[in-house]
Amino acid sequence: MVEELTQAEAAVAACVDAPAWALTEPDLVAALDTAHRLEQRLAAVQLALVRELDGRGTAQAQGASSTAVWLRDRLRLTVSAARRLVDLAGALDAGAPGVRAALASGDISVEQARVIGDTVRTVHNAAGAEAADKAVGVLVGWAGQFEPTVLRKLGTRILDHVAPEVADAAARAALEAEARRCDRDRHVTLSELSDGRLRLSGTLDAEAGGLLRAAIDPLTAPSGPDDARTPGQRRHDALADLCRLTLRTGELPEHGGEPAQIVVTTSFDTLARQLDAGTLDTCPRLTPETVRRLACDAAILPAVLSSTSQTLDVGRQRRLITGPLRRALVLRDRGCAFPGCDRPPRWCDAHHIHHWADGGNTSLTNAVLLCGHHHRHIHHGDWTIRPGNDGHPDFIPPAWLDPEQIPRRNVYHQRT
Repeated sequence: MVEELTQAEAAVAACVDAPAWALTEPDLVAALDTAHRLEQRLAAVQLALVRELDGRGTAQAQGASSTAVWLRDRLRLTVSAARRLVDLAGALDAGAPGVRAALASGDISVEQARVIGDTVRTVHNAAGAEAADKAVGVLVGWAGQFEPTVLRKLGTRILDHVAPEVADAAARAALEAEARRCDRDRHVTLSELSDGRLRLSGTLDAEAGGLLRAAIDPLTAPSGPDDARTPGQRRHDALADLCRLTLRTGELPEHGGEPAQIVVTTSFDTLARQLDAGTLDTCPRLTPETVRRLACDAAILPAVLSSTSQTLDVGRQRRLITGPLRRALVLRDRGCAFPGCDRPPRWCDAHHIHHWADGGNTSLTNAVLLCGHHHRHIHHGDWTIRPGNDGHPDFIPPAWLDPEQIPRRNVYHQRT
């Protein structure tokens, strides 16, 4: 086998440098199909090797705690990917020779094989070996038409085709097994990057996924015709808005004896003259512009220090727009006041038009409601805001957008 694999590797290596541009379109498609089929056949070989190594106890003999850990170090995989490899190798070896044969022939993909193996195991437990063999044939046939996610959904009703007499009971068992799998696999990982950003990854179960979508989807629509954010950026900002709203409710449990909050540490000169950066209590540093924007939010407590690092202010109520003043602001603006925005009040920050650090007072005429996106836009963009004669805020566009800089207002909320 080693000799044959070495020859196959040399043949594939020769294809790497072959000029794909020289192929006709039909030949390109045929080459792609062949490469995909070859990938699945090689996967079948790899799974057989993994199963044999696992059975021999090679990993433990070489000092690893498990085959998955050994594969992680040997093949430079993640532990979860290595564990899936070991699990699939065992499943194909134990009870699904038809699935192994379909993968070896390149008729199904590795992910399809994993789905079929899971489904066949459920069928075997519910209806026996004969029904399981029938299920393999049906599922392999479906795999020629459907990708793994759809195949898994179809597999929940496979007993209707191979063992209708036990289908209802088995469907309940399959649903319970799926629920256990989702419960086992649920996780969220927060990984801090070197520049202070946070990488968010994970898998939500169906209930948590539904809750997240229900909460985040209304916030991901473009905020107006000038919203140039990508869908991914809009989802990012919507998640941040969701966190702001949750912090603002005051209903989160205490953390370390204190209400859940963000603390930004900065000097007065930084806040007033934008000279340097601020620092979150979780250590990442922030630009002066970001510090000034965060200082507007009553749910985020700025800790302002003197030049001798003495605390001058930690979220004094006289500076924050809270209580009756915020209620009056909501009654006036009815939502984000930026022209064209439809965000409701609960998603908005209270922004000082003339910043507190620059001598601005905390009053209704010096305040405006802005959603998270437009709050950032105002702090980092060229728009300016000034109170109108009637007390409502006027937004002055930058000259590059409107050379005449005609004041604009949000009339969306005034219609409601």
